Amino acid sequence: MSEMIASRSMIQPVTAGLLAAVVGFGSSFPIVLQGLAGVGATPAQAASGLLALCLATGVLGAVHSIVTRQPVSMAWSTPGAALLISTGVPEGGFAVSVGAFIVAALLVTLAGIWRPFGRAVVSIPMSLASAMLAGVLLDLCLAPVRAVGALPELALPIVITWALGWRFARIYAVPLAVVVTALIVFVATPIPAEALADIWPNPVFVAPSFTLASLVGIAVPLFIVTMASQNVPGLAVMRGNGYQPKVGPIFISTGLFSAVSALFGGHAVNLAAITAALCAGPEAHPDPARRYLAPIAAGVAYVLLGLFAAFAAAFIAASPPLLIQAVAGLALLSSLAGALTSALADTDERLPAIVTFVTTASGVAFFGIGAAFWGLVAGGLLMALGHFRR
Repeated sequence: MSEMIASRSMIQPVTAGLLAAVVGFGSSFPIVLQGLAGVGATPAQAASGLLALCLATGVLGAVHSIVTRQPVSMAWSTPGAALLISTGVPEGGFAVSVGAFIVAALLVTLAGIWRPFGRAVVSIPMSLASAMLAGVLLDLCLAPVRAVGALPELALPIVITWALGWRFARIYAVPLAVVVTALIVFVATPIPAEALADIWPNPVFVAPSFTLASLVGIAVPLFIVTMASQNVPGLAVMRGNGYQPKVGPIFISTGLFSAVSALFGGHAVNLAAITAALCAGPEAHPDPARRYLAPIAAGVAYVLLGLFAAFAAAFIAASPPLLIQAVAGLALLSSLAGALTSALADTDERLPAIVTFVTTASGVAFFGIGAAFWGLVAGGLLMALGHFRR
């Protein structure tokens, strides 16, 4: 009898962890690959980046959960990947982007080591950080509409599948849309045999290069988006379920692992925000003390899913870009809704938030520095001016 009870107590958290990994990977890997390609990665480098992110996510989540006996779920920065899509290839190519990834990772590490800096980052007005994220996401979230207009016979089934999934099984809505997209591409789009000839995981080392423009235009916005949209909500999910994780070790380890994964193309690893609820909530186990098993199972699943990174990258590279952007946009609609809600929640900060949003969404760049940074600057200056007048 005791063996049956123990078996049951293992099945629930393991199932929750596997579900979290499959949903997390299936709903966002196209965004990651598009983001890395958007800042200059070749298909091989993008596949290497996805592999590095899977390994870092899996190992970090499992180790933290084993050591702390708390459900510490890890993920890659999906909003950060969306930021990269809108950034564009910097002068100097992907090596410069990798240098920016490393700086962003070191800033996360610094936030864990130096508490005043960590508190300063967390004190950035959530309205501005959310507005910047919303501005980054807007163009990509328009892709499903554009795809329906340009390729209705291909895009409509994807959108309808997503809508039906949202109605009847919301957690599976995006993975179902990804599956339908894959089927449509296989049927309607000829994929060259050479595109899938070498799909075994192959880490590609990228020597970083550093420029001031990329540090300001990529590293700082990536750091802020990752902290505000992933780490802070991830901590909130854990605390909302009764856990009190130590922030310092989490930031230090995710920063260091992100820096190492950057050398192989990965952009950022952080606390999970959305799938964390699957591992930290009652769905994982009625007993909070047993829920730490869920991120361990998720970690193993992420490592195994990383073996398919090269296949995923080859498939995405050979697919119609508009369809891939469409399914990525569908995956990010809920993030856009959440970002807009948070940005506009405080009436006193609403106008600075809108200024941040429209500046970021405009895509303008000055001195080689992207719009996300200037959106924060514009909104921050208007907010400071409003406080000065009072």
